[in-house]
Amino acid sequence: MVVLSEISEVSSSSSLPISYDYDVFLSFRGADTRYNFTDHLLKALGEATIDTFFDDAEIQIGDFLKPELENAIKSSRASIIVLSKDYASSTWCLDELALIMEQRMTSKHIVFPIFYHVKPSDVRKQQNSFGDAMAKHKVRMEAETDAEKRSQLAQKTEKWKRALTEVADMKWEEANGRRETILIEGIVKEISRRLALHKRSAIQKLIGMKSSVRIITSFLNNVSPHTTEFFTIWGMAGIGKTYLADYIFKSHYHEFESSCFLEDIERRDAPPNGLLDLQKQLLKDIGARNWMDINNVNAGTLKIEKSLSRKRTLLVLDGVSKFEQLDVLIGTLGLHPGSKIIVTSKNGLLTEKCRLFETQVPPKHTKHLLEGLNDGESLQLLILHAFGRDEHNLGDTKKSMKVVEYCNGNPLALKVMGSSLRSEDATWDDILESLGKEINPDITKVLKVSFDTLPSEKDKELFKHIACLFVGKDREFTEYVLKACGICKSSGIKILINRCLLNVDSSDILVMHQLLQDMGRDIVRQESPKKPWKRSILWRHEECLDVLQNRQGATMIQGLVLDMRTFEKETSEESSSANTQKFGFSSYSSLNWVHKLLLSVLWWLFGWVSAMRLSSRKTKGDFDTLALSEMRNLRLLQLNYVQLSGSYKNFPQGLRWLCMHGFPLSYIPYDLQMENLVALDMSNSKLQQLWKKPKMLRSLKLLNLSSCHELARVGHFSGLPLLERLKLAGCTSLVEVCESIGGCHKLEVLDLSKCNKLKELPRSIGKLKNLTQLLIDGCSKVLNTENINMKSHDSFSSAIVPRSSKSFVRSLPISLVTLSLTYSNLYNESFPRDFSNILMLKELFLDGNPIESMPDCVRNLSRLETLSLNECGNLKTVLCAPLMLRDLEIEHCNSLQKITFPPETSALPTIIYSSSFTMTEIQNKFKIQDLSKTDEEVLRSLGWINIEYMNYCWILKANNFGVYSLPWRRLEPQALMLYEHGIFSTYLQGKEVPKWFTHRSSDPLFTLQSSPEMGNIQGLNVCIVLTISSLMEVAPSRIEIRNLTKNSCWAYQPIMYALPEHEVVVWLSHWMFRRNEFEDGDVVTIHFSVKPYISNSRLSILYSSNGPDYANVKEYGINLVYDDGRNPEEDPLGYYKSWKYIIGGDLSVFEVSPTHYILTPWGNIDI
Repeated sequence: MVVLSEISEVSSSSSLPISYDYDVFLSFRGADTRYNFTDHLLKALGEATIDTFFDDAEIQIGDFLKPELENAIKSSRASIIVLSKDYASSTWCLDELALIMEQRMTSKHIVFPIFYHVKPSDVRKQQNSFGDAMAKHKVRMEAETDAEKRSQLAQKTEKWKRALTEVADMKWEEANGRRETILIEGIVKEISRRLALHKRSAIQKLIGMKSSVRIITSFLNNVSPHTTEFFTIWGMAGIGKTYLADYIFKSHYHEFESSCFLEDIERRDAPPNGLLDLQKQLLKDIGARNWMDINNVNAGTLKIEKSLSRKRTLLVLDGVSKFEQLDVLIGTLGLHPGSKIIVTSKNGLLTEKCRLFETQVPPKHTKHLLEGLNDGESLQLLILHAFGRDEHNLGDTKKSMKVVEYCNGNPLALKVMGSSLRSEDATWDDILESLGKEINPDITKVLKVSFDTLPSEKDKELFKHIACLFVGKDREFTEYVLKACGICKSSGIKILINRCLLNVDSSDILVMHQLLQDMGRDIVRQESPKKPWKRSILWRHEECLDVLQNRQGATMIQGLVLDMRTFEKETSEESSSANTQKFGFSSYSSLNWVHKLLLSVLWWLFGWVSAMRLSSRKTKGDFDTLALSEMRNLRLLQLNYVQLSGSYKNFPQGLRWLCMHGFPLSYIPYDLQMENLVALDMSNSKLQQLWKKPKMLRSLKLLNLSSCHELARVGHFSGLPLLERLKLAGCTSLVEVCESIGGCHKLEVLDLSKCNKLKELPRSIGKLKNLTQLLIDGCSKVLNTENINMKSHDSFSSAIVPRSSKSFVRSLPISLVTLSLTYSNLYNESFPRDFSNILMLKELFLDGNPIESMPDCVRNLSRLETLSLNECGNLKTVLCAPLMLRDLEIEHCNSLQKITFPPETSALPTIIYSSSFTMTEIQNKFKIQDLSKTDEEVLRSLGWINIEYMNYCWILKANNFGVYSLPWRRLEPQALMLYEHGIFSTYLQGKEVPKWFTHRSSDPLFTLQSSPEMGNIQGLNVCIVLTISSLMEVAPSRIEIRNLTKNSCWAYQPIMYALPEHEVVVWLSHWMFRRNEFEDGDVVTIHFSVKPYISNSRLSILYSSNGPDYANVKEYGINLVYDDGRNPEEDPLGYYKSWKYIIGGDLSVFEVSPTHYILTPWGNIDI
């Protein structure tokens, strides 16, 4: 029989730094030492500014430790235990001792035992005065008539004995034969050293960054065999890297034997002695001797290497800008085992370039990109620096949110903007007016360092051009164009990304922080602040229009963008805002009805006059092409929705990119200078044909004619030998693509989406050996099909069935990598038997088609990595998905039931799916099955026998992002079992833990005691009984099982949870452990939490690790399950054990730190 003995309650662990209220808790027996030794010790601790909790109460009432004493112990970094003659006679002292020793085991609590005129051996063996005291406690326990109280006293007595033995085995101070003043002086010095109080300073309030703190704290707590471990925090200037590193350092430096924070290395590394001074500070902080004697950098590095190898050190190197700084400050020998190095830098690649990474065993390295604050955190930080408090006038919220939007989560900008409001003459309106026009010098000073330190002038030019013209553009398109201009080198964009000056989103679109973009534009503006025509790039539409109207074009202009529609919209919005302020409409709601009527009339009249002026200005927006003739170095030109007069010969010959949306002519004039064009964009124009005479454009690579609704035919491709991308999406009148396209041997992308009048693809398309992407979404006629009536399951509909599916597939080039056939009304019968002609395919998009299962021909696409089946409403199964699949998208497939993979699949794809109540299985992720149809042998193997299961419950299921969609869904009247991650779970009828559980208790912490004759432990049955008084107590939950002995932890968040019709929930689970995760004597704790986060729309709910815990656990139950010795081939659980990524198997994808796992189908999602 298994016996589980309860020891004591312990609070759940947290990955956030612990906030301590006291440095030291002082435990002592008042009658022995209150007026002598303890009083002197307390005075010495106070003089050393060591914050000490001291209980001055004389009378102790009751059998249990006072809550304030328990809280004080848990909120202290260390405890001093004065073990005197009568210490053990006090049950409160013994309770304090037991809790202190428990805290030492679970939370790195530091313990200083002092044996005051007693022998450690007496404490260890409980003899003499300690033996007498323990004997009295035993007599009191045996005299207790209440069986439950007697049991509690017996358990307490055992805890006291263990605590006394443990404290006597520690390193200790003994008062016998020693002068108390010298003893106390030594104690205070040792405590100060162990707590590193000389480095203590106030930790600033943390706003945001909690997920980053958890990640870094996990890194610091991770005990690794690597002697040196790096953690690099990287991000743009002002994003909070130093702030975060400082917070982490102040929270954790006391956990290491030595520590050092070197701040702002980039600025301090200045000749002649910058690096030498940094070395001296490092050596001083880590306690190295003779640190002042070093007189050169090489000698300093040698001394640092020796010092770092001797102690477990926390080293923070802030603001590293060159890898040589790391070589000088840490050397190449590595650090003492358990040491940690945190680096902050604007360049994420610097750390791994230092020489330490060239050693035979390179250090372990973790990189963390620090991103900005969210809007709520940004508003909080802005208000804090503006008003010195967390709240402000709600009337200013709208204005402050505009500042928040502009700063885009950058803490430096938020602090500067907020602080500027404290100026007596500063107002919200002043700040709002300056946004986007000029940057605060304090912000520019920090941001511009990243620009100034770019490795080459070409990199600086690239940054300026992207900031002014190409934010929001496709990365590959930008590289094509700027390489043709001689501005972009192969590694240019990558350099900007690594230095956090640029980012690329999931769609490969260039993204730049608003502050960085404004800085780049300001650099260009400073080329000629008052005369725009003397700048290299013009991007402000008003300035561009003035330059063109006044024919001020000059040779220094390289880029110009003018979009009349955008300009008119901006002008209209500015006019509207000005009118609102002018007429006082911001307080419109406070006026009476007469004033409202008068103001409405004035508003209408002013709007009419503004419209007339705007119409007049639009006519003035027309200009002669002669305005371009002087811009001989113009390479980049955008003229959207303009009306031109004059000859097109006046366009500069050196143009590389020409964009003219809304081009008004029916064809491109022959005299337009296009010989050097790399990219031509004529989208949304009136074109009916490209040109009347064929043109030879030997440089053109990108041609975009999207949404040219009057374009009927495109041809003359023989003059475009280098064409790589042709976009014709949305050309709704297009009926023919010329066969000459077969001569575009370099064509890679052909987009014909929504060309719904196009009847066929050119036959020559099969000659395009480099074509990798073909998009024919919504082009059903292109598939060479005919309409026939085919009966579907629920209605008669017109289905599209190919006359010859094989002929269509054979017409596609073998080089095809991406094929999109979305919303083409394709049924399973519409597909060929195989796709043998396009085996290079990597991406296939079949969204919005009425297929009922994944087509068989898809299964054999051995290179397919992305399969999209979104909004396939009839889809029921995806069986044996392609072997190499990485991404499977199946959102809004409301009939989907099952997804499986081939047995040889090495890694599961990322699956994006909606919360579907029809879904019962995603193999290797989760399986929901009817318990009444489950094999009885399976239930017997779980130890689930004679159980009354709960049915008729309401449930919520989560999607792949951990979002549980409301409202609740009522299940059919059958009991269900959920299986995921090697964990089975269900709900039981009743109000308590089943009787067959070995141990039932309201305490979540146990010691396992197993019988060797029963065999190895192969699983745990865990039962949790919850009482429900509100809906907040039935929400997304996590169940954490922690083995304190082995320092391992499994946190599990089920994909499904239920709302029963009763006030009590009984949750039963089986955890299929198989690798000696639990053994006899292990100390185990169970923690159950309910932390809901409800969306603003109240239509979805998530688990939030930061929220309040609503769990109300009434009872815990735990029972061990042993290996029954069956042959694996006969194991009823064989199918479940064959799944990958389960407990008892490979959990590496869920590992957040060694032997610590968070088990969810979507990863570790925290709000």
